[in-house]
Amino acid sequence: MYTVIGATKSRAFRVMWMLEEMGEKYIQIDAGPRSDEAKKYNALGKIPALIDGEDVLTDSVAIMTYLGDKHGKLTAPAGTPARARQDAMTFWLIDEFDAILWTAAKHSFVLPEESRVPAIKDALKAEFIRSADVLADRLEGPFLMGDHMTHADILAVHCINWSIGAGFPRVNDRLGEWAKSMRERDAFKAAQAKQPG
Repeated sequence: MYTVIGATKSRAFRVMWMLEEMGEKYIQIDAGPRSDEAKKYNALGKIPALIDGEDVLTDSVAIMTYLGDKHGKLTAPAGTPARARQDAMTFWLIDEFDAILWTAAKHSFVLPEESRVPAIKDALKAEFIRSADVLADRLEGPFLMGDHMTHADILAVHCINWSIGAGFPRVNDRLGEWAKSMRERDAFKAAQAKQPG
């Protein structure tokens, strides 16, 4: 059984959703960023962390990649062109979705007030919507990579949800409807309803 360290309303949700999709058992330890609990597993206090036996893994995307490779689910096999395309999509999402949202968060509440540049948020919102339009055009089927769900789908939907909570403009209808269909998955709902244990 796995242990996920992190709050549901954080990047830990990505890992929880993936574990639910794979049918793997896990418990969640609710911990906020930079909390004493989080620092037990990551000296920087970042979440999520995943405990697998004696190993503690960090970074949501690294954890999802590990889980996909370990269980052979929600990922293309390593060393294949399909995996290279999946990795390219994942890295693009980190650069064009996740990083934009994280920068906006830093300038909203993470950085000390004297270091924040609130004016940057308008530019970040415009860039996010531009990227959302690009992503909508790249939808190849029911999932980002075509007929099979991968962790790239989880990453994209989590970022879209994050953008809503952060007060960003709505993504276009095509991408919004796709994200809505992903949120209707049983595994998504199970991860949302999970109680820390």
